[in-house]
Amino acid sequence: MSETGSVRRAAVLGSPVAHSLSPALHGAAYRALGLGGWSYDRIEVDAEGLPALVSGLGPEWAGLSVTMPGKRAALEFAAEATERASAVGAANTLVRLDSGGWRADCTDVDGVVGALRTAGGFRPDGDTAVVLGAGGTAAAVVAGLADLGLTRVRLIVREPARAAETATAAARAGLSAEVLRWSDTDFAEAVAGAAALVNTVPPDAVVPHLAQLAAVRCVLDVIYHPWPTPLAEAVGDRGGRVATGLDMLLHQAFGQVEQFTGLPAPRVAMRDALREATGDVLPLPLD
Repeated sequence: MSETGSVRRAAVLGSPVAHSLSPALHGAAYRALGLGGWSYDRIEVDAEGLPALVSGLGPEWAGLSVTMPGKRAALEFAAEATERASAVGAANTLVRLDSGGWRADCTDVDGVVGALRTAGGFRPDGDTAVVLGAGGTAAAVVAGLADLGLTRVRLIVREPARAAETATAAARAGLSAEVLRWSDTDFAEAVAGAAALVNTVPPDAVVPHLAQLAAVRCVLDVIYHPWPTPLAEAVGDRGGRVATGLDMLLHQAFGQVEQFTGLPAPRVAMRDALREATGDVLPLPLD
């Protein structure tokens, strides 16, 4: 699958997908690995159209990155799924099987773990994390927190009923989840002793609570444009460290490249390409 002269194809699927940074990451990886016959494209497709599109791809297709809104559809479509994709309830990765079918995985979990460990400086100094919001990203976040060895998560959300899928993902990953209503939460109490804080909500929503949230020394703010966010500035002023969605994007791509090609991801080349594509806005540290 990794022959340098063979013609192999991969792509990112999503809608909208025109501004995806994945081609920069994968293209840099293939060049660094000497895979001259490999290409990586963007394909615009929604969740409803994903099964038919993927079913029609020829044998030269090695793998697919899947972004919103197709991650749940990708999991449902696949012939096989990894344990973590099933736990999250979504897949951002489809890999061609020898049988011709597709295996679903969720390297978004790697993205969370890698971002928190490298840019966020995560240290296992507690058993609890706090997650703000419970949208599509949050399910992968809780699975990543479990991989880091945490056992409890507090989900702070506008409407607790909407956190059911994330709470279920947490339970599947082995985390005990507590769901708190945003308007009723004492933020200082909620983050006290937290080993990590992950923000998945818009920057303005957290501004009233910056003084309390900035007490956490390891933070992942999935927002990276515009940068820095108010939360990142507040954490930095307190001496903490902040990882971003751009760090997540980088670290999730390593696993995709390795699954598509069967070769170790050229991490430095991929990091450098992402920095160039984003105007060097973030350092994107590696292990």
